[in-house]
Amino acid sequence: MDFKRSDFPQDFIFAAATSSYQIEGHQFGGAGPTHWDTFAATPGNVVRAENGARACDHYHRFPEDFALMRDAGFDAYRFSTSWARVLPEGRGAPNAEGLDFYDRLVDSMLDHGLKPMATLYHWELPVALADLGGWRNPDIAKWFGEFTEIIMRRIGDRMFSVAPINEPWCVGWLSHFLGHHAPGLRDIRATAHAMHHVLTAHGTAIQAMRGLGMGNLGGVFNFEYAHPADDTPEAAKAAATYDAYYNRFFLGGIFKGAYPDLVLDGLEPHLPKGWQDDFELIGEKLDWVGLNYYTCKRIAPNGDPWPSHEEVPGPLPKTQMEWEIYPEGLRHFLKMVHEDYAKGLPLYVTENGMANPDVIGVPDEARVDYLNQHIAAVTQAMAEGVPLKGYTIWSLLDNYEWALGYEKRFGLIHVDFDTLERTPKASYHALKAALAT
Repeated sequence: MDFKRSDFPQDFIFAAATSSYQIEGHQFGGAGPTHWDTFAATPGNVVRAENGARACDHYHRFPEDFALMRDAGFDAYRFSTSWARVLPEGRGAPNAEGLDFYDRLVDSMLDHGLKPMATLYHWELPVALADLGGWRNPDIAKWFGEFTEIIMRRIGDRMFSVAPINEPWCVGWLSHFLGHHAPGLRDIRATAHAMHHVLTAHGTAIQAMRGLGMGNLGGVFNFEYAHPADDTPEAAKAAATYDAYYNRFFLGGIFKGAYPDLVLDGLEPHLPKGWQDDFELIGEKLDWVGLNYYTCKRIAPNGDPWPSHEEVPGPLPKTQMEWEIYPEGLRHFLKMVHEDYAKGLPLYVTENGMANPDVIGVPDEARVDYLNQHIAAVTQAMAEGVPLKGYTIWSLLDNYEWALGYEKRFGLIHVDFDTLERTPKASYHALKAALAT
């Protein structure tokens, strides 16, 4: 790596991240079905109809995985809890096996010297709640608050940090407008309701955790830099619209008590009745902000209904996901969030990484280069006054990459999905050397 730990402040946190459904093995431990199970069982939704039933079997192998993290010199582990593992019906009686699992998981993190950085929800909604409309139903804020209280009463005393919902844009837009993720809808009204209710659920969860006396609570948002496809005013507006609903909608709701006008142009007729009255709840005070960043997009106008644009290919080198590598975007968003929204709150990079077609014995130098470029962007932002307190790599393990199944490998550690054998990659060893104290 082109950096070393001593280049950063002494209290700067280096972490790696995963999510529950992507690694745990959802068939184990009495977990209830999720809308990802039914989405994956529908032909054409997921590569080879793969699901998270076994995944990486982290459920049984987490001590091995945490030992690898400790040996690499990581300070913290960003993980998520599964709503359906804790509450198989989404509401009602908790699953004792699920609560016991997260108890053991957190204790093992601490035993391996890892700070627990929890995310309450990373996309796997219990099917019983999906049957009631899921994120389209305004009652989901109450349901999510109840789940939050149950899981955090059990493990909240040992958390370093907690965020309610990973990447609200994916929960709202990607899943209800584009249909690429569960529940696989393509409906503007469903999208408007889901995007708003994600934020009321976020605020409700923050309230619930404050009620338990918890601190260091934040929000985690994903960002993509939007380049106009050409120099025309129409392309500029198309890119600005993309930026508004992708990068500014959720921050605007939380920090400004308002949604961007460019988003209201399309979504306002479809938002839930009384949406304007929810911003006090949505704006519950946060202690930090997390940024997930991977790529940029090229946006061109078209003649379709709002948002009246489309993505076009760009010229930069690309990852296995066909995402352009654009580290300047990370620096841009760190400065934007700091200057326009967070007003001095600590920031964390909560996800950053790349998929690569890795095979054992072949060094993943592309990932080393990717991380070096983005960590250089991080250090530049810090030099320019951004109060960044930590950097998290996605992902610790090769895992279930949602609609793309097990093909796309983001991990620092290779997983053989037949044998489940773990093999650290060259990027893991490079980071281990950089993080050595």
